[in-house]
Amino acid sequence: MCRRGKLFFAICSLTPLLHAGPPFLTDDPEPVDFQHFEAYLFSSADATHFGQAYFGPAFEMNWGALPDTQLHIVIPAATFAPTGGPSAFGIGDIELGVKYRFIHETKHRPEFGIFPFLEAPTGSFAAGLGNGRPWYRLPLWVQKSEGPWTTYGGAGEQLNSAPGMTNFTFAGWLLQRDIGKKWTLGSEVYYHGAGGPAALSTRASTLLDAGGYYYIHKPGFQILFMGGHSVSGQAETVAYLGLYWTWGKGDKDALSSGFLHERAVPYETAAARSAR
Repeated sequence: MCRRGKLFFAICSLTPLLHAGPPFLTDDPEPVDFQHFEAYLFSSADATHFGQAYFGPAFEMNWGALPDTQLHIVIPAATFAPTGGPSAFGIGDIELGVKYRFIHETKHRPEFGIFPFLEAPTGSFAAGLGNGRPWYRLPLWVQKSEGPWTTYGGAGEQLNSAPGMTNFTFAGWLLQRDIGKKWTLGSEVYYHGAGGPAALSTRASTLLDAGGYYYIHKPGFQILFMGGHSVSGQAETVAYLGLYWTWGKGDKDALSSGFLHERAVPYETAAARSAR
């Protein structure tokens, strides 16, 4: 199997960085508020001994199309730099998904949601920038907040029928805390199975990472960051850096101070969520 063909699992590995409660690998079940929007401009990276894969610049948009339902798209530029080989750059596979929350959080009960998506084969397989076939991710996520603390996690299955790729299980759990008015910091443990002989990660890996948000204007404009490394299995390093905006129906002065204004609920403090 050619080394360039190993890019795709880097993109699979980075896919949680695209849609998962950015900047983390683990996602949460909370969709965007009805008639509200989220936008991310970001870069992310994944590296093993086979090479490095990057998304960036990449653009993500989420829309609260219905109550408890979020439509999702990511359009990335992708780079693959295989160890000992030439690099490639171009459009990557475009991600499309739907997040649906079917149980709301209460004082004594966590919230639950699903976030299935497909990766459309828009990137060049010959250049190592895409899978060449559609693939799918089917997770279940759960979340609970208490005071300034929030914890969430879940598991799912990744389905990929491309040559040299295999289906595998993934799972993660995260704990984060609001710190004052400007920071939310957290850490997670994330596991993914082996991606197959054509994958950047040919063996399973468990990663430990840390990151969070700095609120330039809470919660409407944020800087997001994360970095981590494997603690067992195949050696792997991941990172994320991005900007986040949110706005929607009912917001006033949406372009105030040069950035989009805040929405009401999904990125409220953990203390406010747990009080509902």
